[in-house]
Amino acid sequence: MNRASLTLMLAATLTASIGCTTKNYVRQQTTPLINKTNELDDLTAKNSKDIKDVDQRAQAGIQAVQARTAEIDQKAMTAGSEADKAQLSANGASQRVDALTNAVINLDNYRPVVETAVHFGFDKDNLTKQAKEAIDQLAASVATTKGYIITIEGATDSVGSSDYNYDLSQRRANAVIQYLAAEKSVPAYKIYLIGLGKDKPVETNKTSDGGAKNRRVDIRLMTNTGAGTTPAEAPSTPAPTASANPPSSK
Repeated sequence: MNRASLTLMLAATLTASIGCTTKNYVRQQTTPLINKTNELDDLTAKNSKDIKDVDQRAQAGIQAVQARTAEIDQKAMTAGSEADKAQLSANGASQRVDALTNAVINLDNYRPVVETAVHFGFDKDNLTKQAKEAIDQLAASVATTKGYIITIEGATDSVGSSDYNYDLSQRRANAVIQYLAAEKSVPAYKIYLIGLGKDKPVETNKTSDGGAKNRRVDIRLMTNTGAGTTPAEAPSTPAPTASANPPSSK
């Protein structure tokens, strides 16, 4: 091998060695950069996902607050409406109390127009057919009676305790009031109610017939005959009486 050939061989070997060294150097320098770039990409993707999750939770929270606010607003509107109704009812009740107070003050000026008594079965508080017919007869005079009130007195026989009979007499009187209000459109403030229990018998309770007559409600249609009032019917003779016969059975 001559000198020229040797020189060429050395030059080629040196070039190959330098090339390998350069590639290794480049690889050593770029690998950390590539790894760091990949880490940054992963971190960016994670941050994007976290931001999206936070945004979804925030939107859900906002929607929940809006729904709750709408619900509260609706409840507030309902409460306001109920308060308005309550105020109207209170005003109406106040007016009825005023009218009732005036009626009580002038109670001595009232005279009976029609009187009736309805009777009940033993320990019963429901109206019989005959009782309803008697109430219908009395109610027929309401339309032609000015400045009227209706007094209702419930009573019982002597069987049972005083407390029980007071309650029973109230229930009997209430049955008459409900019938007058529902079937005859008589305003409740026109009605005076008292439960007498067994305190006011009209007959002796020692007999079956007497006890049946005591199981009753006395009803009186009364008109104001005081000054400044012109009753449609101010009787100079005793008021007519309509009465339903007491049940024959105890």
